[in-house]
Amino acid sequence: MRPSRRPLVVACAMALMALAVPPVFAEAGAASAAAPGAMDPAPAPVMLLQVMAPSLLLREAPGEAAAPVREVARGRLLEVLSAQGGWVEVRTREGEGEGTRAWLKRERLADGQWNVQALSAPAPPRIVTPEGLEAPAIAPLVRPGERPQPLVTLPPPEPGQIPAPAATLPRESVPVPDRWRILQSLGYRFPWYDPYHQNVLKGDFPVREIGPDWFVALNLVSDTLLEGRRFPVPVAQTIGIPGQGRDIYGRNRFEIGAQTLILNVGLIKGNTTYKPPDHEIRIVPVLNVNHVRAQEAGLLRIDPLEGRTRTDRHVGFQELFYDKHLRNVSDRYDFDSLRIGIQPFTSDFRGFLFIDQPFGVRLFGNRDNNHWQYNLAWFRRMEKDTNSGLNDTSRALRRDDVFVANVYRQDWPRLGFTSQATLLHNRNREDRFHYDTNGFLVRPAFFGDLRPFRYHVTYLGVSGDGHLTSWWPKARLNLTTSTYLAIGEQERHPLAQRRQRIRAAFHASELSRDFSWIRLRGSLLLASGDADPYDDKATGFDAIFENPQFAGADTSYFIRQTIPLVGGGGVVLSSRNGLLPALRSSKEQGQSNFVNPGLVLLGIGADLDLKPELRLTANLNHLRFMHTGVLGALRNEAPPPKEIGWDMAVGLQWRPLFIQNIVINGSISVLRPGSGIERFYGTGQGTLYSGLINAVLTY
Repeated sequence: MRPSRRPLVVACAMALMALAVPPVFAEAGAASAAAPGAMDPAPAPVMLLQVMAPSLLLREAPGEAAAPVREVARGRLLEVLSAQGGWVEVRTREGEGEGTRAWLKRERLADGQWNVQALSAPAPPRIVTPEGLEAPAIAPLVRPGERPQPLVTLPPPEPGQIPAPAATLPRESVPVPDRWRILQSLGYRFPWYDPYHQNVLKGDFPVREIGPDWFVALNLVSDTLLEGRRFPVPVAQTIGIPGQGRDIYGRNRFEIGAQTLILNVGLIKGNTTYKPPDHEIRIVPVLNVNHVRAQEAGLLRIDPLEGRTRTDRHVGFQELFYDKHLRNVSDRYDFDSLRIGIQPFTSDFRGFLFIDQPFGVRLFGNRDNNHWQYNLAWFRRMEKDTNSGLNDTSRALRRDDVFVANVYRQDWPRLGFTSQATLLHNRNREDRFHYDTNGFLVRPAFFGDLRPFRYHVTYLGVSGDGHLTSWWPKARLNLTTSTYLAIGEQERHPLAQRRQRIRAAFHASELSRDFSWIRLRGSLLLASGDADPYDDKATGFDAIFENPQFAGADTSYFIRQTIPLVGGGGVVLSSRNGLLPALRSSKEQGQSNFVNPGLVLLGIGADLDLKPELRLTANLNHLRFMHTGVLGALRNEAPPPKEIGWDMAVGLQWRPLFIQNIVINGSISVLRPGSGIERFYGTGQGTLYSGLINAVLTY
């Protein structure tokens, strides 16, 4: 048997490992097959080196003084034969000079990368001695007590398989218009009207005709409403047609149909995936067509000769603003932005105080990786169209200013809960008579001496929304809450006919608990009332422009419907989509009134996700006035009882596509009058109900 030279092989392998080069795999050829007692012939050499340097010089022997053999370019694969110190013997595998044996020196480049990189082997590693004796490759170093990880043999590649590209090879690239249109460059095409794939109309890629980073976002919404309702109608301001009724209350059924089309167009500049837009222009025109049919004349228009039906249409701009990104203040894109124009704004989480689309200037932004958010704004309210509730841009702005400063803090005081502090000032200087498009007086309200007046009020508020898990982990409770204190002055109230100081308070909380597909809710609302309408204090709380998402929201009868009190709608007990019994002439066009009876609401509710596309909502609320002295004064009688009654509602929402593109809503609600409402309207009104079907289609 030939003498073994195993120590030499081990020494070579150890030297390569010290240089961070995997064990060298030498040629397995005829010598291996001829060696006595040798293993089966090994597969083709398995250790390869790939050239990482732009070019690499190969020499005929190890050492700088050896003669050059050839030069190879980056990406060339070299077969490892042996190693000596920092030199490695290789053989070329492809291209010109295939099979050439030479030596290269392994060293680092200027960028810190090695000039060659070892590639993984497709077969078990083996080392062949010069005498032809095989020895197993040296196992990787392991810590004492640990077993080395076994080497995995990869199957031989299929002849027709395309090899994966090397990580460092220069890549051939195909030019594309921009990085958003890669699919289009590969031949994929989607219709322009398809919203479920890449579409230039919904901002998936830029509009090249405008600029390389300008995007257009377009939405179209169709909102269809059919509604029937019944509420008390005093005869004092109505005329029955025909006039056979002798009751002091008129026939009280109404039918409403409305179609609203909303076009939302946004022009945005910037990479909004990672940071706020640099510029944004948004235009939202809205068209509304509505038809109402009543059973009494004089309700829909001031002139009873105009009949018991009314068809109206209006086009308004609910958003029309320019947004400028001022600066980024951190690497995580905390920012400051300025927005000017007609823009939406909500003062709290549920819309208790001020939720509108006024004209204004708003500075907003965030800090500390979005943990802090703030708003500083001035708004001037716009006139509303009487029958649609949309902004009326054909009229001058109202003399009704709102100044806002608020701040949000996420995960405070505990994780999962967001807290808010609000300072809001409302200054109203509307001291002229104003009539709506139907001919009714809306400013000032139709009671007292009918003299116009001014007022200013400051709201101090704290709100919160989130989970209570960090306080009480096992309970899994959610809480939404808002508390406001109103302080101000009104120069001369029409009922008191004197200057009054405004001192009013408000609190609302909703506590909920999730049980799999069921959410149970409990609601509490307290709004202070005015016990004496003739003194120098106005203690009834009123909002600026409310639309509360609370206690059933628009499925609730008391919240959704307008309930008149005096003069067949000259003053309403509660406004449409409003919760406070503020005794206003109109929520949209009237002034705030802090001489009102206040409200106490206790309610329970449940949201049941019967199916992923089907949700059932149920609510039961009990309502009471806080004080009724002002109601007695308006009716020239003793204060009536405080109980309003029980409000019961059931709603159903169906999303046939499991998304928001098609949403069908239906609800029915009933108000069972309490002793206070019965004092106003008697017991012959029948069941006060509201039923609606609403279809919202979104593109």
